[in-house]
Amino acid sequence: MIVFRQVDARYPFLWKTRPSRPAGGTATAKAGPLLRRHADGAWAEFLRHEDIDDPADVKTIRRQMWAVEIGDRPAEQVDLPLNILTGGPDTYERCRQRARAVRAKGVDRLLATSAALTPGGARGLCVRSGVQPGEPHDGVVIVIFGLPDRLSGWVAAVDGRPPDDLLSRVRHYERRR
Repeated sequence: MIVFRQVDARYPFLWKTRPSRPAGGTATAKAGPLLRRHADGAWAEFLRHEDIDDPADVKTIRRQMWAVEIGDRPAEQVDLPLNILTGGPDTYERCRQRARAVRAKGVDRLLATSAALTPGGARGLCVRSGVQPGEPHDGVVIVIFGLPDRLSGWVAAVDGRPPDDLLSRVRHYERRR
């Protein structure tokens, strides 16, 4: 299986030790690295985390996108309510607690709904009578526990940015008033 991860170009797609990880962005889940099944999900997480909702700001983004081979081992579906999986920072600790509990049982991969993409928000393109939108997919996040020694990554884009139409498919944090 190939998954995606976007990062600041100064860093590799995963880190082995916590101190070398940069602050902010999608560098890590507290339970393990977050990888996205679709490139749209990797970009959406960045846009959500950085609170980017202006198309002019999207045009200034320059990040590195990685395609990462993780093998085909199955992952366990996270069993939390959707409002927790897709919530904001106030739901993070509950997600982390669940991940720690599942990991303690020996599970080494988790599968969860993307908090950053709206339902059907992962959309590829197809070529039929020109370039056309592909079937919509729900965003999926995969968490892999353990060291990344056996994972291979390929740089898919240098100085990349999200597609212009992605902003409308990002589940942004609710604005506090």
